[in-house]
Amino acid sequence: GRIHPKMTENDTRPQDPEIAAELDGVPEEMLETGDTLADVVEALKADLEAAKQDVLYAKAETQNVRRRMEKEVADTRTYAATAFARDILSVADNLARALETIPAELRADDKMKNLVAGLEATGREIEKVFASHGISRIAAKGLPLDPHQHQAMLEIPSDDVDPGTVLQELQAGYMIKDRLLRAAMVAVAKKPD
Repeated sequence: GRIHPKMTENDTRPQDPEIAAELDGVPEEMLETGDTLADVVEALKADLEAAKQDVLYAKAETQNVRRRMEKEVADTRTYAATAFARDILSVADNLARALETIPAELRADDKMKNLVAGLEATGREIEKVFASHGISRIAAKGLPLDPHQHQAMLEIPSDDVDPGTVLQELQAGYMIKDRLLRAAMVAVAKKPD
């Protein structure tokens, strides 16, 4: 808006009585010598327009802050279990290793069938709980190495597949929603020497 200098006692109001009557009630700080009502109205319009712009900017900033806060709250809810999920992955790994090492003769043994069935049911329950919390296993074997999801631990010479193809999964990798929870540790193919 316009900034008007303070008026002195000698030139407080215009000398013309008609102009002085039009400007009656306008604060002296708004007046400069020779201002008419139209000049004051224009100054007020400019001040009003500036105030409107300030309000629009303030509203936009408030909306941006609100959106950021809503996103942070949603992310906190979505990813709150990340640390716990990482810790529980080792339990799931140990259970999977235990199931893999059960020999076929023990699976066929009548005394062990219930134990094996219980362990397998526990493994399925862990997978179900993971899925309900957005935790999914990363596909690896047979796919090209993806440095965003796979960690190459060793290279194996191979003529059967393209170099960089995952041949073996050493440890399963997991995502939580769209974020990496743990990279899959893999062995990849390389050209034979």
